[in-house]
Amino acid sequence: MAITVSIWIGVVMFVAIVAFLAVVFYCVCTHPACLGGVMRSTSPSQHYVVVSDRQIRNATVERFLWEIRHEKPFRFTPLQLAGFTSGYSTQLGAGGFGTVFKGVLPNGLAVAVKVFHGSLSARSEQEQFMAEVGTIGRTHHINLVRLYGFCFDDAVRALVYEYMEHGALDAFLLGRDGRAAGLPALRDIAVGVARGLRYLHDECQQKIVHYDIKPGNVLLDAALTPKVADFGLARLVNRADTHVSMSCVRGTPGFAAPEMWMLSGVTEKCDVYSFGMLLFEIVGRRRNFVDAAPESQQWFPKLAWAKYEAGRLAELVAVPDGRGTVDQEVLERMCKVAFWCVQQPPETRPPMGTVVKMLEGEMDIAPPVNPFQHLMAPPVVASLWTTTTRGVNSAMGNMIETI
Repeated sequence: MAITVSIWIGVVMFVAIVAFLAVVFYCVCTHPACLGGVMRSTSPSQHYVVVSDRQIRNATVERFLWEIRHEKPFRFTPLQLAGFTSGYSTQLGAGGFGTVFKGVLPNGLAVAVKVFHGSLSARSEQEQFMAEVGTIGRTHHINLVRLYGFCFDDAVRALVYEYMEHGALDAFLLGRDGRAAGLPALRDIAVGVARGLRYLHDECQQKIVHYDIKPGNVLLDAALTPKVADFGLARLVNRADTHVSMSCVRGTPGFAAPEMWMLSGVTEKCDVYSFGMLLFEIVGRRRNFVDAAPESQQWFPKLAWAKYEAGRLAELVAVPDGRGTVDQEVLERMCKVAFWCVQQPPETRPPMGTVVKMLEGEMDIAPPVNPFQHLMAPPVVASLWTTTTRGVNSAMGNMIETI
C-alpha cells in the first residue's frame, strides 16, 4: 500500500513539472517581451536595440524627440541609413574623420548622418566613435547638438544627429547672413556657446572637456541657436581630477591652448582659451589669421588688442549696410571677455560660468591684461643673454690684444 502511494505521489509531481514547463514555453513563444526582458538583463548587446522604420513612422515627431531625450540613442542598420539619406545623395560637409550627409527619417524628421571615413585605422575610428557616443550620447542641453542614434556595423560606422538649417558657424560668419547680423545677435550666439561649455564643465555628472572648440564645430539651427558639435576628441573627466595627462596633441592650430602643445597636464581651461579665439572670429566676422591682409591686420586678436588700447574698438566692426552705429558697450564687453579667455597661464582664464555672466552683463569685467605681451616685446632673458655675450666677447678681445 505504501509503495502504491509513493508511485502516485511521483506521478503527480512529474505531471506538475511538465505542466509548469509547458506554461513557461507558452509564455515565451506568445509574449516575446518576456524573453526580451530576460535578454536585456543578461546580455549587454540589448542595451541598444535596432529600431525599425515602422516604429519610427508610426510615432509622431514629438514622441520621437521625447524618447531621444529620455532614453538611449537608437541603433540603426546600414540599410536604414542608406534609405534615410537616399543613397547618401546630399553631402553637407566633410572633415578629417568623416563625411556628413543630409537625411530624413520615416516620420519626416530631418537628420545629419556622419559616416566615418573607411581610411581611418580601426583604433582611431573606435576612439572617435566611443568618444562621441560616450559624451554627447549622455547629455541633453539646448546648446549641444542632439544625437539621435548610430550605426556600428562592419560595413558602416555612423552617427545620426539633428539637422541644423544654418550649418556651421564659420560659414555663417563669412557669408551674407553673418555680415548682415548685428552685434546683439552675434553676442547671443557667443552666449549660447558659452552656456553649452558651462554645462559640459560644471553641470554634467562627469566633467566633459571638448578639446576642439572652433567655429566649424558650432552649428546653428533655423533660429540661429548655436549648438556645440563634434565630440570626437572629447573626454570624460572625474571632478576630483585637477589635470588630465595628454599622450598626443588634440585640437586645431590657432584655437588649441598653448599647454596642449606641451603634452603636459591640462584642464578644462583649454576649452576656455579656444572659446576666446572663437569669440574673436565672431566679433571680426573673419578668420583670425588672413595671410593676404596687411601685416598689421593679419592676426585679428593682436589687431583687436591694439584697437582696444587706442580706444578705437569700433573700427573692428563694419556696420551692416553702412546704416546705424556700433553698439560700443556690447563690442567692448565681448572683446574684454575674449582677452581674458586667451591669457597664457591657464589659471588666469575665467571659468565658463563666469564667462556667461560677463557676456550677459551680470557682472563687471576687470580691465584685461595684455595676453599677447610675450609676442610684442623681446624676451627679457634674451636681452640679458645678448648683453652678457657681448661683454664676454669684448673681454676676450682685450685678452687677445694683450697677448
